[in-house]
Amino acid sequence: MSKTILITGASSGFGRGAAIELARRGHKVVATAETWPQVRSLRAEATDAGVSLQVIKLNLLDDIDIAHAATCDPDILVLNAGVMESGSVLDIPLQRARESFEINVFGHMKLAQGIVPKMVARKAGKVVWTSSMGGILVIPFLGVYCATKHAIEAIAGSMRAELAPFGVKVATVNPGVFATGFNDTGAESHTQWYDAKSAVVPMPDFGAELADQFDPQEMIDAMVEIIPAEEHLYRTMRPLGTIDTARQWQETEWKQNA
Repeated sequence: MSKTILITGASSGFGRGAAIELARRGHKVVATAETWPQVRSLRAEATDAGVSLQVIKLNLLDDIDIAHAATCDPDILVLNAGVMESGSVLDIPLQRARESFEINVFGHMKLAQGIVPKMVARKAGKVVWTSSMGGILVIPFLGVYCATKHAIEAIAGSMRAELAPFGVKVATVNPGVFATGFNDTGAESHTQWYDAKSAVVPMPDFGAELADQFDPQEMIDAMVEIIPAEEHLYRTMRPLGTIDTARQWQETEWKQNA
């Protein structure tokens, strides 16, 4: 059955791939992009792909944009947009930390508060949060990013319990290290402010971690399957090997010393 699906952060990566493929499969997709050039670019990509895609501007730091997006009434809301800021917890500027939470967490919460009450009223709907493997474990020098994803895990888990009596489902998708460009720009982001001479904790070279990233199509395929599905697991993590890594991390945390 065709669904109406709103996806944030659809100008690139998982969001773009999922939006175009879901539209190709006959769903009515409202895809959001942060800037007008990205809106126009995504519309052109949809045309080239031969699919019908409604594209709107949504900057999650802009209350007007959020209010406009909240006029939509989708069957499924996919909260996928995000930013990654690198830097040690002691060195990263608080402005960068606050902006990360505003975009990854609070902007999406505000959008959900505008849309999800309509799902509650009709007793049907689904919210899918794009979390991360960093929502389960911690990656040094990406602590702020992981903190936003840990927050998403808590919010999604709470929403799942709170909305279940109203027939509204909540789920997460948890990507590992995929070659969408997102990890590369995140790893580079600290160069805007980092000063090796004054840093409390020296930044490492992320080159080795970025050299062997996975094909994002695996995550896109999983998202395309679970987003419109009636039944699926609460958490969808890819690549599959990352599931064992995350479980081992959690088990280790109970055993290791401070």
